[in-house]
Amino acid sequence: MPLDTRALSELIAQDDFISRHNGPSSTDNAIMLDTIGEPSVEALLDHTIPADIRLQQPLALKTPFSERDTLRYLKEIARRNQVHKSYIGMGYYGTTLPPVIARNVLENPGWYTAYTPYQPEISQGRPEALLNFQQVIIDLTGMPLANASLLDEATAAAEAMALCARGNKKAKQCNAFFAAADLFPQTLDVLRTRARYLGFTLIVDSTDQLDRYDVFGALFAYPGESGEVVELEELINAAHRQGAMACVAADLLSLALLEAPGERGADVVLGSAQRFGVPMGFGGPHAAFLAVTDSLKRAMPGRVIGVSRDAHGQPALRMAMQTREQHIRREKATSNICTAQALLANIASFYAVYHGAEGIAEIANRVYRLAHMLGHGVASHGVLLRHSRYFDTLTLDGLDVDSIRPRAEKAQINLRYRADGGVGISIDETTSGPDIRLLFDVLLGEGHGLSIAVLDQQVRQQVALPDSELRKTPYLTQQVFQRYRSETEMLRYLKRLENKDLSLAHAMIPLGSCTMKLNATSEMLPISWPEFAHIHPFAPSSQVEGYYQLIDELSCALLEITGYDALSMQPNSGAQGEYAGLLAIRRFQQAQGEGQRDICLIPSSAHGTNPASAAMAQLKVVVVECDDQGNVDLDDLRTKAEQHACHLSAIMITYPSTHGVFEANVREACDIVHRCGGQVYIDGANMNAQVGVCRPGDYGGDVSHLNLHKTFCIPHGGGGPGMGPIGVKAHLAPWLPNHPVTPINGVDERSLAVSAAAFGSASILPISWAYITMMGGEGLRKATEQALINANYIAERLKQHYPVLYRGSGGHVGHECIIDIRPLKAASGISEEDIAKRLMDYGFHAPTMSFPVAGTLMIEPTESEALVELDRFCDAMLAIHAEIKRIESGEWPADDNPLINAPHTQRDLASDWQHPYSRELACFPTEATRIAKFWPSVNRVDNVFGDRHLVCSCAPIEAYRDA
Repeated sequence: MPLDTRALSELIAQDDFISRHNGPSSTDNAIMLDTIGEPSVEALLDHTIPADIRLQQPLALKTPFSERDTLRYLKEIARRNQVHKSYIGMGYYGTTLPPVIARNVLENPGWYTAYTPYQPEISQGRPEALLNFQQVIIDLTGMPLANASLLDEATAAAEAMALCARGNKKAKQCNAFFAAADLFPQTLDVLRTRARYLGFTLIVDSTDQLDRYDVFGALFAYPGESGEVVELEELINAAHRQGAMACVAADLLSLALLEAPGERGADVVLGSAQRFGVPMGFGGPHAAFLAVTDSLKRAMPGRVIGVSRDAHGQPALRMAMQTREQHIRREKATSNICTAQALLANIASFYAVYHGAEGIAEIANRVYRLAHMLGHGVASHGVLLRHSRYFDTLTLDGLDVDSIRPRAEKAQINLRYRADGGVGISIDETTSGPDIRLLFDVLLGEGHGLSIAVLDQQVRQQVALPDSELRKTPYLTQQVFQRYRSETEMLRYLKRLENKDLSLAHAMIPLGSCTMKLNATSEMLPISWPEFAHIHPFAPSSQVEGYYQLIDELSCALLEITGYDALSMQPNSGAQGEYAGLLAIRRFQQAQGEGQRDICLIPSSAHGTNPASAAMAQLKVVVVECDDQGNVDLDDLRTKAEQHACHLSAIMITYPSTHGVFEANVREACDIVHRCGGQVYIDGANMNAQVGVCRPGDYGGDVSHLNLHKTFCIPHGGGGPGMGPIGVKAHLAPWLPNHPVTPINGVDERSLAVSAAAFGSASILPISWAYITMMGGEGLRKATEQALINANYIAERLKQHYPVLYRGSGGHVGHECIIDIRPLKAASGISEEDIAKRLMDYGFHAPTMSFPVAGTLMIEPTESEALVELDRFCDAMLAIHAEIKRIESGEWPADDNPLINAPHTQRDLASDWQHPYSRELACFPTEATRIAKFWPSVNRVDNVFGDRHLVCSCAPIEAYRDA
């Protein structure tokens, strides 16, 4: 190695994160550009992206930081957050995540880099964990069916309201929904938002007034935000007497002590699983839950894991009832939900597996006893308890708040200071006896003379909850919740499930429209730091200056990247961002006296969430056709925009298009809509092809959502979390989402919330912040260029055997390409699904199937995949094509060949082999699979059987015993 002769000033620590993020080297790029037929990257851009939208100057972002400097700087930001002991409650509580789950799930790329389990044969681990989650919810709520998580408790309440409208015939004559005044304020705000645009009348009142109203549904809090445990059965009966459905927002931990709402006759039960081991994280991400009666199962929103069988009749798990999903039903969808909170639901389910029924009961009892000790102690000093029936939350009256507040601040304690003068205190899993003693000092002053030991003896002899409200039904009796008590057993269980799922730790996941790129370790590390993880979302602003700095810096960077003027971090999924963006448009137009504008133009190629979101915003969808090249038909757009000019609210455009090309006339399309008085919504799902080369705010966009879990490196988490912040032009800024507890500066007070927390799932924002900080403007542009090179390279390598359906005017695709399988199917009978399943034998997750065109595969390699992996994928696709030709020629029967029988499992390898092809070809078709084989856990899953025989819960112990 030659001697380093650089000047001393140049000898600084460097790590080239950009080249670590982008897979191919400069040599690789030269090879790929030669295959594409372009002399340079710049030439590729010239022939791919319309000149009239190209950025003429680099992004004005900071110079890239090294990984080490990024983490050091972020640590300085984190230290500006003060981690005080929080007793604020309001749906967010301190909890303890067992380290074995933290290290092996939350911080494990085998769990957080997997995709939604749409391909069940290589996704049996997460569905098992999610099935466990559903069982936890089913048992604790006493309901027969639960989904596999929603975004947060407030939006789950909104979904429950809409579910009641769909499921109750009374809603056809009555449009009013009752919400108990004792619900959390953020829940009420999101309900108001959703009701306003679904055409419902939302009635908020105390529960004793329910009989005054005629409603199709009612939502009760159990316990309420003030802590009161209501007589639930009386309220449910009151709702049922007038033909209304009864919904219950329940605290999951309290249901270990309180009678299950399902036992009291509830139709819908919802809430948050946050306190089952998931850190508060300044508001998220947290898995919400929704449980329903059997009659509502096919109208229930969200994903459901069900038990089916594979080709050999063995049990297999899958996502059930997928025909309900928004991408299929479009504007007729029951919801626009696209992202769940799978990773957090997994964590909550493992928390239940780790503790079991007895452990959860112990935690719930301890929380209740400590709350009871606190209440008993302060009551003995003349403090008034607003309610005599409570679980973990006390509302105290008669205290001198002016004296308490400075004592609490000195003790680094956060209490809830209510507008009505009361003081709220919520006890949680992390609370201890010494904490109660300190609370006495804060509330009563020193010298109160209370003894924790004496109080403990006293409260053991008395119970503040009546026996009629206490739980008597056993729960979590299934074997999975009883077996894994030692860390050794728990570790092995987690590893067994992890090994069943293909993730980015195994291979590229070439999903068109989903952007499964690198989620770098240095980006992921900070989410576990206490300064980010253990902050209550409603903590005083003086304690969260670090979060505000991070959010401000990230917002400024995203605005520079997109060309917009203002941004909201509140939407906690891409679909939620679509909804929030459309509401900003509607609020703006209503403020301008143009509330009649209710038409939304949507191209026929649009994402399924687009029409579903438009319908939720009470917009009427008018479809704009596409031409033979897959572009928006400008003549049809012009005709329909002018036809509906007086009522035109917006157009929703995906760019590059859902067909994977940069449409040359996007600026003209935006101008057409603007001339007719409409606003332009540009879907940010494909922003990965634009960063640093063009900006939606420059070529006509008024609003866009950004999928931080796609373009900006937040991992998919096996089906969530996601983040969908929206950028808007200045005229829409006042109409971004506000928040009832944490008001947003510059936003109109009439603009209500769309999510439970003001900044959505804030604890995962450090991931995107770190990505942008380490890439800088130059690196972000290089990432976009690399994504375009990789996609075009795959298109060129495959085009002779798989026709590329759409190309731009310059002959190239964008960051993804659609290959047409229909000619192959016509000749051989082999479908895109058969190819998808056969790819598993080659060690790959399938591309996106039949979207946006039936009978196709949409491939997106991302910038993070190296040339060797791109070639491995292309080689696999070409080998599969050769296999199809052997079927066409008659060498292999149409009903017995490697594609029809794919995927092949270890069970097949050991079976009595009767097929006309070899075991080796079936299971080890390439040298790569012989070196490192990822085995599908089950054979092809029978989807129809799973839907016809819907089973969405774990088997009881008896089933294991019988087996």
